Amino acid sequence: MNLAESLLHALKARGATEVFGIPGDFALPLFREIERCAVLPLFTLSHEPGVGFAADAAARARGGLGVAAVTYGAGAINLLNSVAGAYAERVPLVVLSGAPAAHESGSGLLLHHQVKTLDSQWKLFAELTVDRARLDDAQRAPELIARVLDAALARSRPVYLEIPRDMPARPCTAVPMNPAPAPDPERLAACADELLARLTAAARPVLMVGVEVRRYGLEERVAELARRLACPVVTSFMGRGLLAEAEVPLLGTYLGLAGDLALSERVEQSDGLLLMGVIVSDTNFAVSSRRIDMRKTIQVYDGDVVMGHHVYPAVPIAALVDALLERLPATAPRTTLPLVPRAPAPALAGDAAIRPEDIATAVNALLREHGSMPLASDIGDCLFTAMDIDHSALLAPGYYATMGYGVPAGLGLQVATGRRPIVLVGDGAFQMTGWELGNAARCGCDPIVLVFNNASWEMLRAFEPTARFNDLGRWDFASMAAGMGGDGHAVATRAELEAALARAHATRGRFQLIDVRLAPGGLSPTLARYVQAVKRLSSPA
Repeated sequence: MNLAESLLHALKARGATEVFGIPGDFALPLFREIERCAVLPLFTLSHEPGVGFAADAAARARGGLGVAAVTYGAGAINLLNSVAGAYAERVPLVVLSGAPAAHESGSGLLLHHQVKTLDSQWKLFAELTVDRARLDDAQRAPELIARVLDAALARSRPVYLEIPRDMPARPCTAVPMNPAPAPDPERLAACADELLARLTAAARPVLMVGVEVRRYGLEERVAELARRLACPVVTSFMGRGLLAEAEVPLLGTYLGLAGDLALSERVEQSDGLLLMGVIVSDTNFAVSSRRIDMRKTIQVYDGDVVMGHHVYPAVPIAALVDALLERLPATAPRTTLPLVPRAPAPALAGDAAIRPEDIATAVNALLREHGSMPLASDIGDCLFTAMDIDHSALLAPGYYATMGYGVPAGLGLQVATGRRPIVLVGDGAFQMTGWELGNAARCGCDPIVLVFNNASWEMLRAFEPTARFNDLGRWDFASMAAGMGGDGHAVATRAELEAALARAHATRGRFQLIDVRLAPGGLSPTLARYVQAVKRLSSPA
């Protein structure tokens, strides 16, 4: 076994099912070994940001590690934004970067792709990862690989492995599987007991679930916890799509002033608000109608549990959920039906021009007829529109809010899970990374892509309505689809949208791009409420 094989087997043992990448000269030996040994399939894309987004989405969708492989300098530095998003949103993304060999590093010459020093890239990734290692010693490599990969899983954040190009074929032993450290049992027991006591004493308990619930593979166990607690459940904005297929008392998604006001009031007036894996960020909480006093909540996040002035450090969320389940009998009261029944999708009114909310209505009708499909969304009004789509599995950069995530995320989702996704993306974001659809056929993917084409960065225009810099011009995305190996459909009316979705769903083997021609200035009701709430709450008193 050589170093590359040892690394790939270690990745596979920790949940990775593929590698996304773009080769370059410093990474060619690594890519050669990835292809030769075929431990994990390799999917090459067109631009490093897309590689990072696809690997990020693969990790989010199936659990385990996502893997992005790139070359030194120009490749790895091009990946930085994707890694930053994975760090912010707690995704265990592994970056494999080629690097100069030892004899090249000591040549005294400036090397191509070098920035300031040969270590500039190493220092950049230090800010965006929780661990890193340089695999320049085959004897030490197994121990380093194990430490770094285990850190990615334990902390659910990116890590970085730098592989000099003279190392991939070096003989190397297997990477050990080290047992995860067990939490202190007395601390865990005290934490679980106090948490349950607080919930039991609460007159209006609410469980809010966030991204860590999925990152640590806890959806089924948290759903069972909610049933045993007989406690109403909401998701955070970032957690939209969690528990989508679980029978729990799910109220919906908390959006403060931008969402359902009765749901928001229930959350904000709760005297026992349990934030399970929720990032306490502006996107999740900035538009509260009344500010939630975080000192009165129970926060389970990033390995710690905070209840008022009591802090329980080093209590992993998975261990805590198990401890809570042990304390709650399976015969506890169970509420299995949603507390808010789904309304039937209203019929689209023929020749009327399409509004963003009509996209949600049309997608809901499709899903109710044919069954659930996972969603991958970019940032912008497409994500706010997704809030009005029936509760389905959803991947989106809701906190870091980088543009360009949606299309490569859809590819990563389908590669990792085999499930055909619906991708929601604005025209501005599509201009960045939509061209990765040209790789869909090679990757075995056939997503349905809905482009919100309003010739504008419309969410930004909502905050700067008179600015001309938000103009994009009207691009004909539908006509571009055939050149990339898919089918394009331009739609301008509600009836056309409904018909195009039906054709797209019935057609397999080629990606389907629906170019939805929206009038500039139109916002989904959820985004309109969000913008008004932000303006109101940020204006001087």
